[in-house]
Amino acid sequence: MTETKDLTRLSVNAIRFLAIDAVEKAKSGHPGMPMAMAPLAYLLYREVMRHNPLDPNWPDRDRFVLSAGHGSMLLYAILHLTGYNLPLEELKRFRQWGSKTPGHPEYGHTPGVEVTTGPLGQGISTAVGMALAERKLAAEFNRPGYEVVNHYTYVLASDGDLMEGVSGEASSLAGHWKLSKLIVFWDNNHISIDGSTDLAFTEDVLARYRAYGWHTLRVEDANDLEALRHAIHLAQLDERPSLIAVRSHIGYGSPKQDSHKAHGEPLGPEAVEATRQNLGWPYPPFEVPEEVYRHMDMREKGRAWQEAWEQFMEAYARAYPDLHQELLRRLRGDLPFLPEEPPAFDKPVATRAASGKVLDAIAPRMPELLGGSADLTPSNNTQAQGMADFSPQNPTGRYIHYGVREHGMGAILNGLNLHGGYRAYGGTFLVFSDYMRPAIRLAALMGTPTVFVFTHDTIALGEDGPTHQPVEHLMSLRAMPNLWVIRPADAYETFYAWQVALKRKEGPTALILTRQAVPLLSPEKARGALKGGYILEDVENPEGVLVATGSEVHLALKARALLAEKGRRVRVVSLPSFELFAAQPEEYRREVLPPGLPTVAVEAGATLGWERYAHKVVGLDRFGASAPYPEVYEKLGFTPERVAGALEELL
Repeated sequence: MTETKDLTRLSVNAIRFLAIDAVEKAKSGHPGMPMAMAPLAYLLYREVMRHNPLDPNWPDRDRFVLSAGHGSMLLYAILHLTGYNLPLEELKRFRQWGSKTPGHPEYGHTPGVEVTTGPLGQGISTAVGMALAERKLAAEFNRPGYEVVNHYTYVLASDGDLMEGVSGEASSLAGHWKLSKLIVFWDNNHISIDGSTDLAFTEDVLARYRAYGWHTLRVEDANDLEALRHAIHLAQLDERPSLIAVRSHIGYGSPKQDSHKAHGEPLGPEAVEATRQNLGWPYPPFEVPEEVYRHMDMREKGRAWQEAWEQFMEAYARAYPDLHQELLRRLRGDLPFLPEEPPAFDKPVATRAASGKVLDAIAPRMPELLGGSADLTPSNNTQAQGMADFSPQNPTGRYIHYGVREHGMGAILNGLNLHGGYRAYGGTFLVFSDYMRPAIRLAALMGTPTVFVFTHDTIALGEDGPTHQPVEHLMSLRAMPNLWVIRPADAYETFYAWQVALKRKEGPTALILTRQAVPLLSPEKARGALKGGYILEDVENPEGVLVATGSEVHLALKARALLAEKGRRVRVVSLPSFELFAAQPEEYRREVLPPGLPTVAVEAGATLGWERYAHKVVGLDRFGASAPYPEVYEKLGFTPERVAGALEELL
């Protein structure tokens, strides 16, 4: 027993000193949290979690989310020691160009990292989506005696995570949904960057989480493994999500213990040496005793767990062959057969309404499609026919009501899509994309195929006025790397926009949709939306081009007619997606928008950014106004006459 305790203590200290040494070598980083929470990391990865270092993507693994992403060396150290493909050399290259150990964990970059974290609050909120996915998959696919989906989501969160508003939004939903397999450890160290948390954080956090509907516990010492084991056991037995407050000491064992100076900077050579003396660690930097590696190696156990699950799946396949095939398809991310032709439309229709009709056609064929809205379902048209509401009582429901929680919704959508088995989308007004921007950005950074549905896309919102009328949002979203922004001009372009969004696997898509009805284009021509931009109307030897997006395409068509009456030969280009268009061959792009032709862009939004495609812009560089939308458009200069005049000036 003494030998086991000694080996445990040695292993915990190995985690601590790998973190200390990596931060010292990098001359930057956050050593304090890994030093404090090393016992928890040891316990989770060595005893509690079912995971397989040989296959970090095993579908039924337990997930661990380091929401306090600044403590990344805690995660890198434990992944290295338990046998993931993260050699010691990578730890020595912490925070260096091209290493597998960046300053904050990055999904898809380091084996074993489940979520990109760092912006506080995002990890715990994304984990809610992962736990929701587990709950829903279990409800859909498990059968008596065949619990083929059965795993936990564990989170390590900091004080800062629990201060952020997004964590409150997502945690409130987790409690409402009774996500019992979500277990969060709160690193309660009383320290933030500015100093004591008493400077700004004196609320009763556990009381708040109890009010959310969570099960709460306390562990008075992060080094008390037995108390941690007991708390985890109680959390696993409860029917609610659990928050375990773990009292820890940042920079544990160092002269800087319990000081904000241990948070975000190297300890320094003198303090490192003193810590080695205090914790009885005689080894030089990056040296770990061989017995620790043997003790911590989880590869054989992980392989055995996964093989047992795969055998279980074989029995499940014999008992429920159709369910088995469907589960595998969805876990692989393979799309079912989706309609290739758009639904029929016979009159002008708002693209938000067209989107709803497209979803009606897609949803029955795509059971993994999960819809949702931040309390704007009738306005966003995001609930397809036959999509029942999700609730704790109806976990197989495919439509999720997020309440007025745009930011929380965005993070949860990312978690659903990261987990596997689902393709989730969620809707709100375009102006409120600002409320969820950090989650959109992380979706783009992680390459998560989240679909963000943004309706009420311009000043055509009308009477609700400038607080609800987006102006800068389109260009702001287009500025984000790896986010595809698609603003269709009519119902048919909307159908092809959804095709693009659902077939995309390497990043998120934002669909930008109108409130007001817009005329129909030719369905054959609208197929050009698949290329991001195309010639909608043309003449022989055009002398100028009008290029537009969304509802303003129809304004450009009217302006073209006015110019034609004056003998002007004008091409009209619909450009629903800058990103898709930019991905086309240069020859195609130059054919659609010849660089030498005078070109005017038309879009009811900020003009900044159009210079790449146009010589002049009819746009909006001020806020809107409250009035019926035709009047707002006219007063702010979105008329066929102004557009035609702008091109005439160039000609």
